[in-house]
Amino acid sequence: MSETAKTPADFWFDPLCPWAWMTSRWMLEVEKVRPVEVRWHVMSLAVLNEDKLDELPEEYRELLATAWGPVRVCIAAEQQHGSEVLGPLYTALGTRFHNRGLERTRETIVEALEEAGLPAELADAADSDAYDKQLRASHKEGIDLVGQEVGTPVIAVPGPDSHGASAASSNGGGGRATGGQIAFFGPVVTPAPKGEEAAKLWDGTLMVASIPGFYEIKRTRTQGPVFD
Repeated sequence: MSETAKTPADFWFDPLCPWAWMTSRWMLEVEKVRPVEVRWHVMSLAVLNEDKLDELPEEYRELLATAWGPVRVCIAAEQQHGSEVLGPLYTALGTRFHNRGLERTRETIVEALEEAGLPAELADAADSDAYDKQLRASHKEGIDLVGQEVGTPVIAVPGPDSHGASAASSNGGGGRATGGQIAFFGPVVTPAPKGEEAAKLWDGTLMVASIPGFYEIKRTRTQGPVFD
């Protein structure tokens, strides 16, 4: 990769998740301070949890019941208009869902589509399984990089032996698959760091995630997402 080339950072998101939203806003800051280009992909909390609904709290099950619509709209938009529309659409949806606290209704989705320059008819995909095969394939591509015990977001960058290639071999939870990608869940952070703080978190995250056999750093969250 040349010195002027940007490192692709593949980012899998579900627009439902407030923590993925925080991480995505951090990644937009990273693009400003490091030679990184985010490539957006869809994953689904509904798909991730569909086989363990009986084990989940009722409140979370109710939340997941509303998760299909937005993610189906995102995958339909990608399939019909290309992957480059996902970033603007995610921003339009996330700003409404998280920053403004709007309900995940058809009206809200239509407003987001229009802001992203996409046809309002894509909102019909919320109640359709027409693109569920593609949704599941996109979800699987991301989750296979990190394993089933995590959620959204998943981030992957080329490993040192990949020469920019986008390998999709599973590494069971993080770290680097030989010749493949450095992939990880998170980071979970609030508020989204900006400027040099964003750069420091990016550098540190890549440093620990690149260590073979490294899996987890964690501490109890003491505050919810801070949207700004």
